[in-house]
Amino acid sequence: MRMFAALAMVLVCAACAQPPEIPYASDDRVKRSAYRASGPDTITVITVVSNRTGKGAHTALLINGSQRVIFDPAGSFVNDRVPEQDDVLYGVTPAVLQGYKSAHARSTFHVVSQTLEVTPEQSAVALRLAMSNGAVPRAFCTSATTGLLRQVPGFGDIEQVMFPAQLMEQIAARPGVIEEKYFEDDEGGIVDGIEGIVLPD
Repeated sequence: MRMFAALAMVLVCAACAQPPEIPYASDDRVKRSAYRASGPDTITVITVVSNRTGKGAHTALLINGSQRVIFDPAGSFVNDRVPEQDDVLYGVTPAVLQGYKSAHARSTFHVVSQTLEVTPEQSAVALRLAMSNGAVPRAFCTSATTGLLRQVPGFGDIEQVMFPAQLMEQIAARPGVIEEKYFEDDEGGIVDGIEGIVLPD
């Protein structure tokens, strides 16, 4: 039974497959690329969802505090214009965020973004945890994300789960959540999507 559950988890979280080599950005480049979106501090759970089954395939966390980053545990998004350290993408400008969604959305998958307004203290804790978490093993994207969220003040009631849809359902039940869905109808996979992204200098 355990072996079956483990196999199912790997198949469901196929989008968590890490590329062979992930470039590790220098601290200087990360510092220079820092970007903060206007408006209140927020935490956004990003879920890649199958259009065929409705099941989740990947979980990531967009954190907008002193800077905006994507905690992309065991993610496959690699772009030489976007600095990354240990599964954290830095310099997440509107163009980078759009590129991230576009790379994951295609005819077989769409992207669900669930945003919650948080305090500066909450975003600071989430950002610190993401930056200190380290690289995440394949297929543990949701486990890592829920583990991080449970340590953020006000999110201690989040249950530790392994499947993206389970976390998405928990976030949907929280008061004040704003949900958006992003669709594209192109073919191909995430690598094709990444190669097609054009980011401004």
